[in-house]
Amino acid sequence: MRIETRRRWAIAWLTGPAYLWLAVTIFLPLSAMLYFSFQKKGPFGKHASEFSLKHYEAFFTKGYLQDLMWRSLEMGFHVTGLCILIGFPAAYWLARRIRGRWREALFLLIVLPFWSNALVRVFSWTIVLRPDGVLDRAVQSVIPGLPAIDLTDSYPAIIIGLVHSYLPYMILTCFLSLQAIDESLLEAARSLGARSWTILVRIILPLAVPGLAAGSILIFVPVIGSFFEPRLLGGPKGTVIGTVIEEQFTVVSNWPLGGALSFILLAIVLLILAVAAPVLKNHMRTT
Repeated sequence: MRIETRRRWAIAWLTGPAYLWLAVTIFLPLSAMLYFSFQKKGPFGKHASEFSLKHYEAFFTKGYLQDLMWRSLEMGFHVTGLCILIGFPAAYWLARRIRGRWREALFLLIVLPFWSNALVRVFSWTIVLRPDGVLDRAVQSVIPGLPAIDLTDSYPAIIIGLVHSYLPYMILTCFLSLQAIDESLLEAARSLGARSWTILVRIILPLAVPGLAAGSILIFVPVIGSFFEPRLLGGPKGTVIGTVIEEQFTVVSNWPLGGALSFILLAIVLLILAVAAPVLKNHMRTT
């Protein structure tokens, strides 16, 4: 009994600082923002605290906020889907086809965006996507006479910038799942006459679902709340719920509305994850 008690105290001492840090840096600010979201006015000036639901009601009564929320969710699905289509094949080749120094070099290229400033990454895309930019010149050199390619201030430009920023998450999580697959399973399938496509669809892809799910969550959640890429790459067409929330805090100073929209967005994300969780658990049991 004493050994078990000592073990619990040891775990508490080891994990306590981490939980305390999370409480201070995450839960306390969230609690403060939740409090402000139910206030009639922001924490500026001398006025009494007054409980109000008008900022939550604004989301349900103002159609443009609902449209922007749907636009943000749509953007999250598009970016996540493209990251899966690009990231899973890249992770598969890294895990199954490439060995040695070539793999190390490719991993370096994958994580390289994390070493550069986000502002530099986004502005570099404006140079690539503008008329007479890098993309336009490359296409004109191959097919002269084509109309100028101008993707600036457009929805595709936002998607390209976000995919570039978050694709490494999908590649890395899928790579870890693919690396964990027992090679003897694949050898057994080959010995029984299974073709490469059958092995990929029936064995590798189902076993890689945890990596796909983890990568999708790591991408989808921040993308739907993003405001940096939509503002710089989308211009006037880049207004999403994330840019509206950012403006409430930095421009309009309407913290209650910004907090209310933030928690509504959080609630929608949690609802989506709650719906997806049983499906993933059922898949894990069957595999």
